[in-house]
Amino acid sequence: MQRAALLALLATMFASCSGASPIPTTQATPLVVGAGSHVIVLQYEAWFGPDAATFADAEAMPILQSADMRRVGGGYDSADPHVIAKHLEWMEYMGVDAASIDLTNNVGCIFSAGPVSPKFCNPASELFRRSNRIIRDHTGNLYPAWSSIGTRVKLLPLLGCQTALDLRRGPDGRSGFQKEIEYFGRLVRRYPALNVIYAGHPLMLVYVGTPIDLDILRQVRAILRDGGFEARYTFRIVGGFLDSQPAVWNDPSQTPSGPIEIAPRYGFWSYVDRHKTRFALYPTYSVVPGTDRAENLTVSIATPGQRRWGCPKPRLCPEDAPRYGPSGSHYATLERFMPIALALKPTFLILHQFNEFARPDEGWDADTSNDIEPTRMPRGWGYGGIEAARNAIAAYKRAAGDP
Repeated sequence: MQRAALLALLATMFASCSGASPIPTTQATPLVVGAGSHVIVLQYEAWFGPDAATFADAEAMPILQSADMRRVGGGYDSADPHVIAKHLEWMEYMGVDAASIDLTNNVGCIFSAGPVSPKFCNPASELFRRSNRIIRDHTGNLYPAWSSIGTRVKLLPLLGCQTALDLRRGPDGRSGFQKEIEYFGRLVRRYPALNVIYAGHPLMLVYVGTPIDLDILRQVRAILRDGGFEARYTFRIVGGFLDSQPAVWNDPSQTPSGPIEIAPRYGFWSYVDRHKTRFALYPTYSVVPGTDRAENLTVSIATPGQRRWGCPKPRLCPEDAPRYGPSGSHYATLERFMPIALALKPTFLILHQFNEFARPDEGWDADTSNDIEPTRMPRGWGYGGIEAARNAIAAYKRAAGDP
């Protein structure tokens, strides 16, 4: 029996005994975001598979495992139905409203046609293109998979246009970035109940790299405008570590003493920001166009300093913000971020992140990981991440006035 059907049966049985109305287990309509909304978005990656991304260099091994991953050292396949269902169950438990599904890397290569070419792919390898196309297929598969399970959690495409390779046109006159918009456009039309509707249209995010390249941004906006995409979808531009890019701040000359407003003419959303008051590092926020209300804020489990995690020695620099506090028992960085979220109450609060499992140059351990997904002990963090996220989200929604 499908999980959704089983839950519906149990809800009906409970209602018949208690006299209550049946409890709905799915929302067969999109999430419509308005002026008073406070939406929680979890960053999510469906990158993993034996011929795609693996866990060979991960900081910890996830609790979930798939049989076809044994030959590459273990972990899970993002196409595994059991894994998809369990991830969705954890998201519902945490209280998130949507997952931003990440297809930001190597977009020009993924959507290129014909023989693999250095014009679109770096490296120009068929194996490289194939592995990235598997990530695309796993990401797209979330739409039919989640639809068949039934859930209130929605899907929010996170597209990518980071380099000239993503902007170069193929023989058909279309760039990889344009084809990616069309790819997700077909999915949002086919599965409308899984959409996030904002400003009247399905919302899509576009990551343009870290730091933001204003020339790339100019070309991205031209494609959105000239291709007619802005008439069909709502777009928001995303960049990383905007806390360290004062050129895009509303007041580039300020010495931050609190959250930093992004200039409304840009309206960038943060993929990840730092927060360490001792070094005047504060997260950024955007405002709803034409208002002074916060539109986006991103909070994190852990963040590196401006020199990454290593100084190179000692391992943790003073400006790093690791997962745990001095006692090693509580989620100190997330706890420091949340008062800013509670003060701003943005329309979209993004939680960085569920399951990237990407090893930085300096190496990994649990304290320097920003992943939430449950992992195996003793190297991992068990279920501590989802419990910390659940508690933070619940407190935020109570303060924001959401049910």
